[in-house]
Amino acid sequence: MNPPATGRRRIGRAILRRLPLLGTVLGLGLGIWLVVTHDLHAVADAFGRIGAVGLIGIVLVRAAIVAVCGLAWQRLLGGLAKVEAGAFLILRFVREGINVLLPVASVGGDVVGGRLLTFWGVAGPLAAASILVDMLMQVATQGLFALLGVVLLTRVGGGTAEALATWTAGALAVTAVIVAAFFAVQRSGAARDLVRRSTGQMRRWAGAAVAPRNGAPGGVYDALDAVWAPGRRGDIAAGFGLHLLAWGMGAVEIWIALACIGIAGVSWTEILVIEALSQAIKSAAFPVPSGLGVQEGGFVLLGGLFGLDPGTALALSLAKRVPDVVLGVPALIAWQMLEARRATVVPE
Repeated sequence: MNPPATGRRRIGRAILRRLPLLGTVLGLGLGIWLVVTHDLHAVADAFGRIGAVGLIGIVLVRAAIVAVCGLAWQRLLGGLAKVEAGAFLILRFVREGINVLLPVASVGGDVVGGRLLTFWGVAGPLAAASILVDMLMQVATQGLFALLGVVLLTRVGGGTAEALATWTAGALAVTAVIVAAFFAVQRSGAARDLVRRSTGQMRRWAGAAVAPRNGAPGGVYDALDAVWAPGRRGDIAAGFGLHLLAWGMGAVEIWIALACIGIAGVSWTEILVIEALSQAIKSAAFPVPSGLGVQEGGFVLLGGLFGLDPGTALALSLAKRVPDVVLGVPALIAWQMLEARRATVVPE
């Protein structure tokens, strides 16, 4: 083997492993900079006015959102796996906790969630397929929700709003292409063959040409066929609708925070725009764990369109971070407990 090529591969792998950590540092630095460069007293005052009652309300809404997403995941496997709804709810909280609290890319928790699902006796390929379809539904519904935000934003007027609407529309066009490609890989025979050949080629380039394991592309594709079977359109539609509902419920968190702060001049239309586009901006920065700093910048930008001062906008973003910690820490503990008790889980 060529030593220089081996060295380059090692360097490339080391960089890829450290990208989430680098994103965390940069995002945290951006968030701190945003808070420090604006009126820190105004941020603290607005956040303080939300109060314990408001924060509890926001946490409860977030818990409901995650639960709805867990039910959406369950519906995707309706009739294919005999697993109780409680398992999907627990694992959905674990997925969210990993994604928002650990220095991993925003899909790290989903990979872990698929693995943990096998503890309930679900075959590896079927668990992986459920994650792939669930992620596709999540991205597709977020695209629709963001599109709603763009349509509503066009009514605002002004150069900043028009520029943001144009940028978001372009990003949604790219997202639509990615979603279509993701769907094609799951459903198209030609796309699947291309993935198989590309995977084999990448293994050879990496010097790791090994026999496929259970759960390799072939097995996952068989499981995907089962999930996407024509007779399961009702389950697929239910999962899609539940994900769409979950995105819309996020606007309630902003409404609670604004009501507690005492700001009554922001309409539901404007709240929907802030929620839809802030989530789109956060997702666009998916290499940055939990969109640290990026979410805060998005709130400052979007809040300014509707007359919210930077202090209030940053307080809103910080309020939406509270459920990440309050729900995420117990989720991480649950994850470790599941790992520790793996040997005691009895497949159904």
